[in-house]
Amino acid sequence: MKSKFHVTLIDLNQPMASQGPFDVIVHKLSDVIVEAEHDSQSQSLLANFQAYLMLNPQTIILDPLPAMTKLLDRFASYCIMNTLQNSMAEICICTPPYLEISTCDQSAIRETVDRKQLTYPLICKTRVAHGSRSHEMSLIFSADGLKDARPPCVLQSFVNHGAVLHKVFVVGEEHFIVERPSLKDFPPGPCDRKTIFFNSHEVSKPESCSHLTALDENTPRMPPPSRGIMAALVCRLRAELGMALFGVDVIVDSQTRTLTVIDINIFPGYEGAPQFFSSLLRHIESVLEKRWSPK
Repeated sequence: MKSKFHVTLIDLNQPMASQGPFDVIVHKLSDVIVEAEHDSQSQSLLANFQAYLMLNPQTIILDPLPAMTKLLDRFASYCIMNTLQNSMAEICICTPPYLEISTCDQSAIRETVDRKQLTYPLICKTRVAHGSRSHEMSLIFSADGLKDARPPCVLQSFVNHGAVLHKVFVVGEEHFIVERPSLKDFPPGPCDRKTIFFNSHEVSKPESCSHLTALDENTPRMPPPSRGIMAALVCRLRAELGMALFGVDVIVDSQTRTLTVIDINIFPGYEGAPQFFSSLLRHIESVLEKRWSPK
């Protein structure tokens, strides 16, 4: 059955009831959710949205707010990734060791890094996984460099991956894999190199040209991940997250050739993903058909 869609741009500053009714709402309220913690206007916008959902439970939301909110916390998303690693051990998908930093006590941070067996270099990211600051990251090369961590943040062992990032864009049951530049390989283990600060957008955009992505000529190129394994990963993540619009950042370990999941992203930009809107419309149509089908 082919459905005819009428698309409306919702103004959250106005009562939603007068703009609807809506069968499906596709939103990207991640910034609003983050800002609502300290901004009264964002609190009001979010309250307006949630009030409409409470009064209209039949409206399909892409994606549910509770699922999105969970992924706004990088530590929580890393816990999900760790669970995924345990459940998919049979196809050798892993995640790097990680930990949360919520203190400035250097001795406590060093002790936790050692206890959790994180290896240098470490990549440091903000705990909040959305907003402009979330792209500001650093590479820490020794225990002395831990002073550059700015809590609340998360530390993750850096995995050499031949400067290639595989971004997986998920739209319902479909997914697209796009190759992007990434951080170059660094010698494993602690060293006296100073902390490197960088913006992940500037490093991994399609047109990026950074000294941080420049590989040595002798660095072998990693084979692309198996499409079958990637499909299995996406299927498991969809079930785990309860979401239809998300992205997964995957690398291939230069040493072990193991597929490694390093991040999960809420409603990514889909830059480079072919026919995103066609896929989105197919997913919406599928969801509505299931809702309208007789039991």
